[in-house]
Amino acid sequence: MIRFEQVSVTYAGADRPALHGVDLVVPEGELTLLVGPSGVGKSTLLGTVSGLVPHFTGGTLHGRVTVAGRDTRTHRPRELADVVGTVGQDPLAHFVTDVVEDELAYGMESLGLAPAVMRRRVEETLDLLGLNELRDRPLASLSGGQQQRVAIGSVLTTHPAVLVLDEPTSALDPAAAEEVLAVLQRLVHDLGTTVLMAEHRLERVVQYADRVLLLPAPGAAAVLGTPAEVMSLSPVHPPVVSLGRLAGWSPLPLSVRDARRLAAPLRTRLAKASAQAPAASAQAAPAAIPGARSGAAGPAGAQAGRAAAAAVRPGLLARVLRRTGPGGRGGGSAAATAPAAATAGAGPAGDPVALVRGLSVRRGRAEVLHGIDLAVAGGETVALMGRNGAGKSTLLAGLVGTLAPAAGEVLVGGRTPHRTPPQEMVRRVGLVPQEPRDLLYADTVAAECAAADADAGAEPGSCRALVSALLPEVADGAHPRDLSEGQRLALALALVLTGRPGLLLLDEPTRGLDYAAKARLIEVLRALAAEGHAIVLATHDVELAAELAHRVVVLAGGEVVADGPTAEVVVSSPAFAPQVAKILAPDPWLTVSQVARALRAAAS
Repeated sequence: MIRFEQVSVTYAGADRPALHGVDLVVPEGELTLLVGPSGVGKSTLLGTVSGLVPHFTGGTLHGRVTVAGRDTRTHRPRELADVVGTVGQDPLAHFVTDVVEDELAYGMESLGLAPAVMRRRVEETLDLLGLNELRDRPLASLSGGQQQRVAIGSVLTTHPAVLVLDEPTSALDPAAAEEVLAVLQRLVHDLGTTVLMAEHRLERVVQYADRVLLLPAPGAAAVLGTPAEVMSLSPVHPPVVSLGRLAGWSPLPLSVRDARRLAAPLRTRLAKASAQAPAASAQAAPAAIPGARSGAAGPAGAQAGRAAAAAVRPGLLARVLRRTGPGGRGGGSAAATAPAAATAGAGPAGDPVALVRGLSVRRGRAEVLHGIDLAVAGGETVALMGRNGAGKSTLLAGLVGTLAPAAGEVLVGGRTPHRTPPQEMVRRVGLVPQEPRDLLYADTVAAECAAADADAGAEPGSCRALVSALLPEVADGAHPRDLSEGQRLALALALVLTGRPGLLLLDEPTRGLDYAAKARLIEVLRALAAEGHAIVLATHDVELAAELAHRVVVLAGGEVVADGPTAEVVVSSPAFAPQVAKILAPDPWLTVSQVARALRAAAS
């Protein structure tokens, strides 16, 4: 169905090909999962199938890609539309209408399908993806996850023979992601649709794949094989595979169910190491920060905080954070005196950095938040979780001041965000939005970083060092629009981190990031928390919450339904429990790193 013949792609101005020497056949009627680190050319490969590369993106394509016998070099995307359906990383860029139902019908109108057929398929898709209640909603009013489902639905209505999907579950909550993957499976099994899908959250999808196509590194040969074969050698793999490698299981499990069948000996080993309690992990509350007040740490506290960061995470990231200093957006006057290591112990002392009391927010006639109470202390990392549309992004908007409360109170750094001039608030709070391009205006990465350093009053090169720490392969001269979604996110995060705000807000911060980039992000955020910065992240990434968050707050219907230590909240929820917790239940282990530390301690 899809044939690659020595395919290479080089973009104008690039010093090396984005894709090199791909020669393989994607099987017909199967779900093939495309994996690899950020920046190896996954989106480029997908674009060659739909014809977007090179007809829309530019660049030079060597070799040949054929889809159902059509050469994409000579067939433009519109001439492949009846065969190939494509959903990109950014759903907003995919939309051409304003309302959900119109968007679902648009592709069929373009193909000239009969009105009766269009009506039937729209209704089927609304039911398949749980969109019926949203059918009359403006697309701009939907949450990121809801927009992603509409984008997928608009492709499904045309019944293409090939579906190409780039991070289709990246903005979805776990339950919604399962629904989408179940639909894709049905299309493969019942209709024989060929699905080629790139996805970084392998814990969600690898067990559903018939084949895995690995791009291991820039310029390296592609590898196509069964999921078990490829996962045994892949540099990117889900926690269940990491746990299997650690425990020496063979064959490597790809699902929680398979892993549980092999887990009894590991549980026995961990029981002997029970003295190394999981509570000593990142889920423990941060150490007390005597005298801490709202806002970022001042000069005296910053020095101690940087020592804490170095103690917790030595090496490059600690050096990077030392370079950026306490000034700029993160600069404040609090005289915090952090202890030598901020990892476990009592909750932070002093006033909270952010305080929300009885918050209600309305969008039009709808009340999207109701009666929210939340306090976030310096040095604390809080994960906001809940299904799409629960109000997570709205709560972040209230904390940064872009939405005014209908009732209640919001205080950040002692100020009311929506009533305080932005130039004052940026010294207290920074937001990395779901769409990182909202923060990117310059023509090069270097220009963005230089502007961020100037805005923050930071040492020149501070922002660039953060970018290098998160994604080392990003070049100074690269245009932000040419970066992958994960690379743009890393750049936007670096711009905000350069200012060192006392409260850092992140909306789906791991969307588009591979496991290595996510690990580097976790290092940065842990070091910031150790210095006394408060962090609130809205996420569907249960593995991130398990690894990083001290507390989890679950929202549903605009209200808080759970608020407590991460280990208590996520383990009690089948939807939000990480893979390790499901595999080793009822024992209280959450992450592979916890298990590895316990096994090393038992062996020493």
